[in-house]
Amino acid sequence: METTTIILLCAFATLAGFVDAIVGGGGLIQTPAALIMLPNLPVSTVIGSLKIPSFSGTFFAARQYIKQVSINWTRMAIMCAIAFAAAFSGSLLLSQMSNKFMKPIILVVLVFVAVYSYTKKDFGQHNHKTHSNKTQFLYAILISLVIGFYDGFIGPGAGSFLVLAFISILGYDFLHASAHAKLINLATNLGSISLFLLKGSIIWQIAIPMALCNAFGGILGAKMALARGNKFIRVFFLLVVMATLIRFSYDVFWKY
Repeated sequence: METTTIILLCAFATLAGFVDAIVGGGGLIQTPAALIMLPNLPVSTVIGSLKIPSFSGTFFAARQYIKQVSINWTRMAIMCAIAFAAAFSGSLLLSQMSNKFMKPIILVVLVFVAVYSYTKKDFGQHNHKTHSNKTQFLYAILISLVIGFYDGFIGPGAGSFLVLAFISILGYDFLHASAHAKLINLATNLGSISLFLLKGSIIWQIAIPMALCNAFGGILGAKMALARGNKFIRVFFLLVVMATLIRFSYDVFWKY
């Protein structure tokens, strides 16, 4: 593989790690870039290889967050276990069938997310618990199951969907939502990696250098998010949602 290709992939991985650490959606950057620059490789091999840098960047971003954000570790352990299994199942299904029928549904959801986030100025600015502990626990399990499966099956935008779910359903602010989303993302990435390892679909020649760069971007992004706070994360969240919207619009209206 050409050195120039690896360098470009590493540059995209750094940017992806930075964006993903703040609001998720890093896959929207490095996945299309890798598919374009590695056209002769099977898609499953490219996606499998990218799970390594995704995990790396998320891991170091999560380390930054948990230093300053309180976490219910008992609940988080259960959520991560469910997300791991769901992502493994999603990746298994991905290896056996097409996922294009999901794109129109996701497109509609993203339009709603963008409009709602933009018009509701206080969205994600404060923690506000509106459910009992039991109800919150049930919702947390549902979030882990649904978005975990989505991350393994389709992938792009999963981090942003997790942030949205933690804010709109569990009442977190952007900072706490981003911190919790990173931990769930670790579990979903690990679930997918386990599947792709079993299938031998990872090219370590690109996975390792991209992982180092993604981790560097993740550390920078998490530090900036913690320093700037909820208002900064809200603006970044809107930008990433719009980018996701454009990406899925292309898949729905032009690609197919």
